[in-house]
Amino acid sequence: MYVVIPFREEGKSRLPEELRREVGLAMLGDVVEAAISVGDVRVVTADPAGRLVAGELGAEIVDDPGEGQGVAVAAALADVDGICLVVNADLPRVRPSDLAALSVSPRLGRVALVASADGRTNALGLPYAEVFRPLYGPDGFHPALEGSYVAAAVLLGRLRGVDPRQLPGSIPGSTLDEPRVRALQRAAAAALARNPARP
Repeated sequence: MYVVIPFREEGKSRLPEELRREVGLAMLGDVVEAAISVGDVRVVTADPAGRLVAGELGAEIVDDPGEGQGVAVAAALADVDGICLVVNADLPRVRPSDLAALSVSPRLGRVALVASADGRTNALGLPYAEVFRPLYGPDGFHPALEGSYVAAAVLLGRLRGVDPRQLPGSIPGSTLDEPRVRALQRAAAAALARNPARP
């Protein structure tokens, strides 16, 4: 099993500026130590100090391509075979048992997600790396092509009652092939099923 940990030096912006760097590196160290005990670890970063901390703890370092967290995670997942976890670097209290629990759903062929208090994602468990797709652009807020498609399909389903799985399997002018479009349509249908319309 692989554990991928993305790390940015400008993270933890809610902390006082004089503490950000040291606290961010300390949290990275905590997460890497927990991850090393459950599998092979890849830390994806462009930060020299982050590379040093992670490397000294035994993690493999992957260069961050600089196009946002989703693209960074995809780069770290390249050539990974089998179950993989994606865990944010700012979870200082994470324990090996937490990561082992996160791996249960992927071992059963399902995706696991640990949401943060603000509705974003703290960790993912994936049955295989190909499940992951960066759905947001470089700023982490605006959707990339695949994220835009899923959002549009969910809106169409919610507002017009269209089952996303009944949409065409190709998108004119897009680089997405039919199997990927169909997977996105299934994801949109699953989102609609999990979140039924309210009267």
